[in-house]
Amino acid sequence: MVQYNFKKMTVVPSGKDFIDIILSRTQRQTPTVVHKGYAISRLRQFYMRKVKYTQQNFHEKLSTIIDEFPRLDDIHPFYGDLLHVLYNKDHYKLALGQINTARNLIGKISKDYVKLLKYGDSLYRCKCLKVAALGRMCTVIKRIGPSLAYLEQIRQHMARLPSIDPNTRTVLICGYPNVGKSSFINKITRADVDVQPYAFTTKSLFVGHTDYKYLRYQVIDTPGILDRPFEDRNIIEMCSITALAHLRAAVLFFLDISGSCGYSIAQQAALFHSIKSLFMNKPLIIVCNKTDLQPLEAISEEDKKLVTEMKAEAMKTVIGQGGEATNDEGVLLTMSTLTEEGVIAVKNAACERLLNQRVELKMKSKKINDCLNRFHVAMPKPRDNKERPPCIPQAVLEAKAKQAAEKEKRNTERDLENENGGAGVYSASLKKNYILANDEWKEDVMPEILDGHNIYDFVDPDILHRLEELEREEGHRQAEEGDDDFEMDGLELSPEEQKTLAEIRKKKSLLIQQHRIKKSTAESRPTVPRKFDKDRKFTTKRMGRQLSKLGLDPTEAINRARSRSVSTRGRKRERSLDRDDTDGGHAMDVDTPNKKQRMLSRSRSRSRSRPPTEVVPGEGFKDSAQKAKALQKANKSNKMRNKNARRGEADRVIPTLKPKHLFSGKRSIGKTQRR
Repeated sequence: MVQYNFKKMTVVPSGKDFIDIILSRTQRQTPTVVHKGYAISRLRQFYMRKVKYTQQNFHEKLSTIIDEFPRLDDIHPFYGDLLHVLYNKDHYKLALGQINTARNLIGKISKDYVKLLKYGDSLYRCKCLKVAALGRMCTVIKRIGPSLAYLEQIRQHMARLPSIDPNTRTVLICGYPNVGKSSFINKITRADVDVQPYAFTTKSLFVGHTDYKYLRYQVIDTPGILDRPFEDRNIIEMCSITALAHLRAAVLFFLDISGSCGYSIAQQAALFHSIKSLFMNKPLIIVCNKTDLQPLEAISEEDKKLVTEMKAEAMKTVIGQGGEATNDEGVLLTMSTLTEEGVIAVKNAACERLLNQRVELKMKSKKINDCLNRFHVAMPKPRDNKERPPCIPQAVLEAKAKQAAEKEKRNTERDLENENGGAGVYSASLKKNYILANDEWKEDVMPEILDGHNIYDFVDPDILHRLEELEREEGHRQAEEGDDDFEMDGLELSPEEQKTLAEIRKKKSLLIQQHRIKKSTAESRPTVPRKFDKDRKFTTKRMGRQLSKLGLDPTEAINRARSRSVSTRGRKRERSLDRDDTDGGHAMDVDTPNKKQRMLSRSRSRSRSRPPTEVVPGEGFKDSAQKAKALQKANKSNKMRNKNARRGEADRVIPTLKPKHLFSGKRSIGKTQRR
C-alpha cells in the first residue's frame, strides 16, 4: 500500500535565510583564526576548507529540496494530475529545474576557486579568492529566490492536502453543488465537512473512513461539478474530475429530485451524460436525495424518464455483464440525509458493489492460480432425503417466549410519563422498587422527623427483644455487684475520722467549684498582678511557716529569696564584694560578720575579668610572656591587611553573583565571548 505523506517535507527557506543559514554554519564549523606568519600551504588549506564546506552545505540543502518534492512522472497518476491542476506542472518543473541548476553552478564555482586557491601566493590573495567564491555562491542563491518562495508555497499547500490512498477501497461522491454530498459523508464517517445552504461550500477534496464487514473503506467528498465544457471548468471542479478519472472506486452520483439545490433534474441528467465516460469500469449507484421534500414517485413523467435513462446507463457499468443488465438492485436508491432514511442502505450497497468488483478482478488475475492450489473447499453433499431440523430444547424455547412476552408487555418510565400527563405533571415513584416482605407496605408514609428525632435512628425490628436482653443483663450485674459495692456513709467511723472525712469532702467540693469557675472563665478572665492577687499562695510567709513546721530556721531562705527578687524598690544599693574582701573565708562560715552582705551581693556581682595574657590550661602556652608574644605577632600580621581593607579568611563573605560591569548597559559591537 503506497502512502503519500506530504506533511513531512522540509521547510524551504527564502533566499536571504538560505544564505544566512549556510554562512553562519560555515563560520561556526570551520576555524576562524589565521595569521600571516603561517606557511603558505597552511593558508591555502585554511581557505580551501571554507570554500569546500560552504559548497557542501549548499549542495546538501538543495539536494534535500529536490529529493523531497515528488516527481510528477513517478507518483500515482491521481496525484500527478491533482498537482498539475493545483500548481501547473510546467511551473513546478521549472522551479525544481532551477534549483538543480543552482546546485550544479555552485559545485562548479567551488571547483574553480579551489583550483585557484592552490596557487594563492599570500594571505591577502587567498582571502580575496575565498570572498569571491562565497559571494558568487550567494549570488546564485539570490537569483533562485523566487523559485524557493514558489516551492515553499507549494509545500504549505501540499501539507494541507488529505492523505488519500489511490489503491485502497474507495467510495467517491459526486454531483451538482448543494445536492447533499457533504451531509452524506458526515453521516457515515467521522469527517466534519462544512455544510451550508449555498453552492460550492466544499472547495477541495475531503476524506472520511467507514467500516463495512470488518473492512475499512475510504470515502471521498468531491466539490460540485457544473455542466459546461471541459475547458471552462475551474480548479475546484477539476479536482473532482481528476478523482473520478484516476481513482478505482465505487461512484455515488447524487441527484436532487426536489430541485432545492437550484438545478433541475434535466440539468443534472445532462451533467451525468457529459461525464459518464469517467464512470466506465466502476460500480455506479444513482442516489436520489432529499426525498423528505419530494418523493421519487411524485416527480413528473419527463423527470421519471430522465431518471430511467440514467439508471439504464448505470447498469452498463456493472463489471462482467457486457452491457446487459441482469440485476437492477442497488443501482437506483433513494434517501434523505435530513431524516437519515436510507443512508445506511446506500452505504452498504456501495461497499457491497465495490467489494464484489474487487473480488472478481482478483479472480481474473494471474495470481489466483497460485492461490487456488493452496485451498481446498469442502462442499457437503446430502446423504439422503430425510429432513433434519435444528433441535432446540423445550426449556430454551419457553425461556425465549417468556422473554419476548416480557419485552412486549413491559412499560418504561417514559410510557408511564406519557400516560399520566407528560413531563412536569408525572412524578416517578421510587418506592415501587423497594424490596419488602409485603408489597402493600411500599406506599406507606413514613415520617423522617418526629418530635425532633430522626425516625431511622429508632427503626429496629428486634428492638423489643434486645431491650429485654439488656434489662436481664443489667439485673444480673446488679445482683453480682451488690455485695462488692461499698459506700462510705460515715456510720462506722469514729468522731475524729468523721470530722476528717467532712473536711476532705468540703475541700474536694471547693476544688471542684474553683476548677469549674476557672474553666468557664478561662478565656475572659483578666490577668491580675501579683501585687493585687489576694489568692496567691506561694509567698515568703507561707514558706517560713512550712520551714518552721519542719524544725528549720527560715531566715536565711527568706533573705536569699528577697535578695534575688526582681523588685528592688525601697532598698539601698549595696557595694558588691570583691574576691579579696572575703579574707580567704568560706562562704558557709557562720561566724563571718560579712556573711549577710556577701549573700546579698553574690547574685549581683560579676566575675572579675581575666587579663588577656593570663594562661588558661589547654591553650598550649608555657607562661604569660609566651602568650603575650604570640598575641603581638598575630596583631602585627593583621595590621597591613586591615590597613589595605583586604578580605581575610575570617570575614563574612557575600559573593557578587552578577557583576554589574558584565550585566548592565547595552552590548557593544564586537565579540561577546568574555560573557
